[in-house]
Amino acid sequence: MSRFVPAEWAQHQAMWIGFPSHGELWLEHLEAAQAEVAALALALAGPGAERVKLLVAGPDALKAAKALIGSMAGIDLVESSFGDVWLRDTGPIWVKHGGEIRAQGFGFNGWGGKYDLPEDHGVAASLAQASGSPLDTTDFILEGGSLDHDGFGNVLTTRQCLLNANRNRGITEAAAEAKLATTLGVKKVLWLDDGLMNDHTDGHIDNLARFVAPGVVACPLGYGRADPNTDLYGETARQLMGMTSHDGSALQVVRIASPGRVEDADGQAVPASHMNFLIANKAVIVPLYDDAEAGAHAVEALASLFPERKVIGLPSKAVLTGGGSFHCISQQVPA
Repeated sequence: MSRFVPAEWAQHQAMWIGFPSHGELWLEHLEAAQAEVAALALALAGPGAERVKLLVAGPDALKAAKALIGSMAGIDLVESSFGDVWLRDTGPIWVKHGGEIRAQGFGFNGWGGKYDLPEDHGVAASLAQASGSPLDTTDFILEGGSLDHDGFGNVLTTRQCLLNANRNRGITEAAAEAKLATTLGVKKVLWLDDGLMNDHTDGHIDNLARFVAPGVVACPLGYGRADPNTDLYGETARQLMGMTSHDGSALQVVRIASPGRVEDADGQAVPASHMNFLIANKAVIVPLYDDAEAGAHAVEALASLFPERKVIGLPSKAVLTGGGSFHCISQQVPA
């Protein structure tokens, strides 16, 4: 029987979220990041109608999570060791195979050797076990944030990441496509070129382009004169408009305002993106950054694309100091 990855808008039985737990990694941003992640968990368990599995490491993090979450129903605190919160990349990708839900684990090397924390290597197995899912494994190095699925076998990705020599040296497009077909049931890979400027993931797709419905892809529209990725966004939209799904149908492309230029404490542009939204059972949670007007435009646009869900914008600037946002710290288990 064939396997496939359900679209993110399909029903979930649970949503895993990583809770910032390591002061030596988050430094002065730890408490603010914990508060942002707690707000995300509360929104998911409330209007999002999700069973949230909040992964925490160590007694201090557990105490902080309990204080922020309170007695909110629908949130389970799960204690386990992990390197950091980026479960989209370190955790498994859940697939449906016949009538069974299975977890597919991949090789992980810290985004090409940049941040290789030993305890991250056991996350896929621990999440699969805690979810009661059989785990399949492969040595193929892949992060979940490098792929976006439509539930029909079409996958968006970037060459910058998937073909990067710092993951699977010497791999070709054809070889990568074969691996994705075997492990995830992918029928067609829609290749874009590069991801956002200064993205340490080497261009994860979940900051650049996302399926929002079958055959419909959202990608950013540069906001403000200083947005460093405006030209990239235009080229991305142009490439998408020339693509077709595996059944030959053309993609519909929707542009959504970017956050504009967002900087770190040193004045360097960071890869902030409204595309890092998270689709829950009854809500869509959108990360917000510095520009309130840009955020409002993004929330409004996504509300028009998900009329059956409540679209909620939440601050994610502290989480972004760690290198990602809401989609990066999550992974859904399909129903």
